[in-house]
Amino acid sequence: MDRLTPRFPVPHSKLSLDIKGNKTNIVICSYDDHFLVMVTQIGSMGTILHARKEEGVSIEPTFRVSVIFGKRDEPMLESCARQLIEHISSSRSSRPLVLSLGLKDHSLETLKGVVSSVIENRLW
Repeated sequence: MDRLTPRFPVPHSKLSLDIKGNKTNIVICSYDDHFLVMVTQIGSMGTILHARKEEGVSIEPTFRVSVIFGKRDEPMLESCARQLIEHISSSRSSRPLVLSLGLKDHSLETLKGVVSSVIENRLW
Protein backbone atom coordinates (compact mmCIF):
# COMPACT_ATOMS: atom_id res chain seq x y z
CA MET A 1 0.00 0.00 0.00
CA ASP A 2 1.30 3.44 -0.92
CA ARG A 3 2.10 5.51 2.15
CA LEU A 4 0.46 8.58 0.58
CA THR A 5 -2.88 6.81 0.18
CA PRO A 6 -5.12 7.72 3.12
CA ARG A 7 -6.54 4.80 5.05
CA PHE A 8 -10.27 4.37 5.41
CA PRO A 9 -10.99 6.08 8.77
CA VAL A 10 -13.32 3.35 10.05
CA PRO A 11 -11.74 0.13 11.35
CA HIS A 12 -12.81 -2.59 8.95
CA SER A 13 -12.11 -6.10 7.79
CA LYS A 14 -12.67 -7.50 4.27
CA LEU A 15 -12.64 -11.10 3.16
CA SER A 16 -13.70 -13.30 0.28
CA LEU A 17 -14.51 -16.95 0.73
CA ASP A 18 -16.55 -19.78 -0.67
CA ILE A 19 -19.76 -20.68 1.17
CA LYS A 20 -21.61 -23.66 -0.25
CA GLY A 21 -20.14 -23.15 -3.72
CA ASN A 22 -20.85 -19.40 -3.89
CA LYS A 23 -18.17 -16.71 -3.83
CA THR A 24 -19.01 -14.63 -0.77
CA ASN A 25 -17.61 -11.17 0.01
CA ILE A 26 -17.81 -9.89 3.58
CA VAL A 27 -17.01 -6.41 4.91
CA ILE A 28 -17.16 -5.72 8.65
CA CYS A 29 -16.96 -2.10 9.86
CA SER A 30 -16.73 -0.86 13.43
CA TYR A 31 -18.25 2.61 13.73
CA ASP A 32 -18.42 4.48 17.04
CA ASP A 33 -22.14 3.83 17.40
CA HIS A 34 -22.86 0.69 15.26
CA PHE A 35 -21.31 -2.35 13.68
CA LEU A 36 -21.94 -2.74 9.96
CA VAL A 37 -21.65 -6.16 8.34
CA MET A 38 -22.17 -6.50 4.59
CA VAL A 39 -22.31 -9.98 3.08
CA THR A 40 -22.92 -10.49 -0.63
CA GLN A 41 -22.94 -13.29 -3.14
CA ILE A 42 -24.91 -11.26 -5.69
CA GLY A 43 -22.83 -8.07 -5.88
CA SER A 44 -25.42 -5.91 -4.14
CA MET A 45 -26.64 -5.28 -0.62
CA GLY A 46 -29.82 -7.39 -0.58
CA THR A 47 -31.88 -7.38 2.61
CA ILE A 48 -30.81 -4.90 5.29
CA LEU A 49 -31.57 -5.65 8.94
CA HIS A 50 -31.08 -3.76 12.20
CA ALA A 51 -30.44 -5.68 15.42
CA ARG A 52 -29.94 -4.41 18.93
CA LYS A 53 -30.03 -5.48 22.53
CA GLU A 54 -33.05 -4.17 24.39
CA GLU A 55 -32.20 -2.46 27.65
CA GLY A 56 -34.65 -3.13 30.45
CA VAL A 57 -35.15 -4.39 33.94
CA SER A 58 -35.18 -8.05 32.92
CA ILE A 59 -32.24 -10.21 34.02
CA GLU A 60 -32.29 -12.10 30.74
CA PRO A 61 -31.26 -9.98 27.73
CA THR A 62 -33.74 -9.51 24.93
CA PHE A 63 -32.91 -8.63 21.35
CA ARG A 64 -34.84 -6.81 18.67
CA VAL A 65 -34.30 -7.53 14.98
CA SER A 66 -36.11 -5.62 12.25
CA VAL A 67 -35.92 -5.56 8.48
CA ILE A 68 -35.12 -2.08 7.17
CA PHE A 69 -35.20 -2.94 3.43
CA GLY A 70 -35.79 -6.15 1.57
CA LYS A 71 -37.41 -9.49 2.24
CA ARG A 72 -39.64 -9.35 5.29
CA ASP A 73 -40.77 -12.97 5.03
CA GLU A 74 -37.36 -14.62 5.57
CA PRO A 75 -37.07 -15.77 9.21
CA MET A 76 -33.64 -17.30 8.50
CA LEU A 77 -32.20 -13.84 7.72
CA GLU A 78 -33.59 -12.50 11.01
CA SER A 79 -32.12 -15.51 12.79
CA CYS A 80 -28.70 -14.71 11.33
CA ALA A 81 -28.92 -11.12 12.63
CA ARG A 82 -30.09 -12.37 16.04
CA GLN A 83 -27.14 -14.77 16.36
CA LEU A 84 -24.68 -12.01 15.51
CA ILE A 85 -26.16 -9.43 17.92
CA GLU A 86 -26.21 -12.03 20.69
CA HIS A 87 -22.52 -12.70 20.05
CA ILE A 88 -21.74 -8.97 20.00
CA SER A 89 -23.59 -8.47 23.30
CA SER A 90 -21.86 -11.43 24.93
CA SER A 91 -18.54 -9.70 24.25
CA ARG A 92 -19.68 -6.73 26.38
CA SER A 93 -20.46 -4.38 23.51
CA SER A 94 -23.76 -2.51 23.51
CA ARG A 95 -23.50 -1.23 19.93
CA PRO A 96 -26.31 -2.25 17.56
CA LEU A 97 -25.73 -4.08 14.29
CA VAL A 98 -26.70 -3.17 10.74
CA LEU A 99 -26.53 -6.31 8.62
CA SER A 100 -26.78 -6.49 4.84
CA LEU A 101 -27.35 -9.93 3.34
CA GLY A 102 -27.26 -10.29 -0.46
CA LEU A 103 -27.32 -14.08 -0.67
CA LYS A 104 -28.17 -16.44 -3.51
CA ASP A 105 -29.19 -19.10 -1.02
CA HIS A 106 -30.93 -18.61 2.35
CA SER A 107 -30.35 -22.15 3.59
CA LEU A 108 -29.31 -22.99 7.13
CA GLU A 109 -25.90 -24.17 5.89
CA THR A 110 -25.21 -20.87 4.10
CA LEU A 111 -26.29 -18.75 7.05
CA LYS A 112 -24.19 -20.82 9.47
CA GLY A 113 -21.22 -20.19 7.18
CA VAL A 114 -21.93 -16.46 7.22
CA VAL A 115 -22.26 -16.30 11.02
CA SER A 116 -19.10 -18.33 11.68
CA SER A 117 -17.06 -16.30 9.15
CA VAL A 118 -18.19 -12.97 10.64
CA ILE A 119 -17.47 -14.16 14.20
CA GLU A 120 -13.99 -15.41 13.20
CA ASN A 121 -13.17 -11.99 11.70
CA ARG A 122 -15.07 -9.83 14.20
CA LEU A 123 -14.10 -6.31 15.19
CA TRP A 124 -15.88 -6.32 18.58
